[in-house]
Amino acid sequence: MATMEPWLREILRCPNCRAELRDETGAEGPELACTNTECGLVYRVDDGVPVLLVDEARRPG
Repeated sequence: MATMEPWLREILRCPNCRAELRDETGAEGPELACTNTECGLVYRVDDGVPVLLVDEARRPG
């Protein structure tokens, strides 16, 4: 699995609400989760590339 460049990781924000993202591990691998509790969208990471599409994000739980 490819890892994300640290400089890229630092500038990424949730495209829905612009909050910071935190690293998580989901059932299918690495994910980025929004830190805003009102938003909370979770975005998958494919081969080290974050898929920051609101339409493809999932709600936790």
